[in-house]
Amino acid sequence: MSEPSDKRIPAFIENFFHFLHRHFFYFIIASYILGGFFPQFGLAIRDTDFGTFRFWGGEGIKVSLSLLLLSLLLFNAGLGIQKSELLNLFKNPRLLLIGLTANLSIPIAFTFVVSYLMVLWHNPDEVQNILVGLALIASMPIAASSTAWAQKSNGNLALSLGLVVFSTVLSPLTTPIGLHSVGFITTGEYSERLHEIAENGIGAFLFLSVLLPTLAGIGLHFLMKRKYIEGAKKPIKDANLLNLLVLNYSNASVVLPGVFSEPDWDFLFVILVITGSLCAFAFFTGFVLARILKSSGEERSSLVFGLGMNNNGTGLVLASLSLAGYPSVMLPIIFYNLVQHIVAGYVDRKLSPDRF
Repeated sequence: MSEPSDKRIPAFIENFFHFLHRHFFYFIIASYILGGFFPQFGLAIRDTDFGTFRFWGGEGIKVSLSLLLLSLLLFNAGLGIQKSELLNLFKNPRLLLIGLTANLSIPIAFTFVVSYLMVLWHNPDEVQNILVGLALIASMPIAASSTAWAQKSNGNLALSLGLVVFSTVLSPLTTPIGLHSVGFITTGEYSERLHEIAENGIGAFLFLSVLLPTLAGIGLHFLMKRKYIEGAKKPIKDANLLNLLVLNYSNASVVLPGVFSEPDWDFLFVILVITGSLCAFAFFTGFVLARILKSSGEERSSLVFGLGMNNNGTGLVLASLSLAGYPSVMLPIIFYNLVQHIVAGYVDRKLSPDRF
């Protein structure tokens, strides 16, 4: 059943957002293409500076427009969480804990394997860029979009929301673990930079752009009356789509112009293979864990999408701010962001009840 139309909203706007929802994956690809060919506005978004935020005496974090857009994205995600589902998070803490542990450990273990398999690659610098990109993928919390995929496949929303919320809340602890872990297998300036970010800059960044807006959104949800929350659902969802497209475009503007003008085909191909393998392995692990734990079909859906989908928007913003001198590290994150939605669509078809 479609959502009721709001007569105060012009029909062409409603039609536009309906079209955007139905074809969002293609809009994501278009945002990357625009960033590659027309980067000027995207670079202006990234370079817009509102000052510096310092937290607990650590390294200052530049409050850029892209960071504020990311914060708004997560604030809206927190605001859209269902109160009843949030209060039921602890019904099955075992699955929640195992899911959170797997979300951190699987990408790190995969990155270790890649570091050994790539030892004979002809360009050691490209290997380091790939490993740093994987470090950022591995250390990010679970994507809020995983709840939408889980809901579409009739998943357990309490478990899905628990994975998103707790991986986000724990990110000031787990993200440095991920960055330090990969920092020990990278070399030279790449290793040093990962350790520096983990020790100094990441706490303030995650607090300002991830933890604070998410908790603020959840808190406001509990304070607002139900009728206002229901009325805000669709505008929030629409705003998040546009926000995500702008973020993707801005982040792509940093690295893709060089890729489009002078493509390194073997480098791009190996990134696609590695990120595709990591994504497929993460989704597959969700199926394996669900089978081992004898989970229900609903719990299986939530585990699969939770383990397979990471908050790459946060990783891209962090890379653009803290690793601006190493633009190629963003390529694995961009590729993974595309691949995870492709794999999610395939998995959704397999899990859809009407196929059986």
